[in-house]
Amino acid sequence: MTTSSTTDSTAVTVVEDFLVAMAAGDIGHASSLVADDIAWRNTGLPTIRGGAKVRRILAGLAKPSVGFGVVVHHIAAEGGTVLTERTDILRFGPVSIEFWVCGTFEVRDGRITLWDDHFDMLTFLRGTVVGVLRATLGKR
Repeated sequence: MTTSSTTDSTAVTVVEDFLVAMAAGDIGHASSLVADDIAWRNTGLPTIRGGAKVRRILAGLAKPSVGFGVVVHHIAAEGGTVLTERTDILRFGPVSIEFWVCGTFEVRDGRITLWDDHFDMLTFLRGTVVGVLRATLGKR
């Protein structure tokens, strides 16, 4: 059992709010849930450290030609640690890339201090190929 001051339900609410805000394009609200000392890790990519850097990247999602969607399949927490199993959807123009993600978030004082997403690169590449084919054939 953890001794964190963040409760399971509070941590889950923060992560859900973050993902919903991202999917809704409310990057301002999503950014407000990111701690200044955040570490954001993605499989195979360098770790991004610091709230300012993460917020700049998230701001790129505010462009009309770019988007993010999410379907949360499972979410669970113990203290300030939240685990998610989800399908993320990245949109670049007419191309939508759907891929499975397992995420670990750590929440402290109502803000996300760790965002660590694990995904299979082959699944991501498959989603990219499918997305390009759908866009090319005019199917969504």
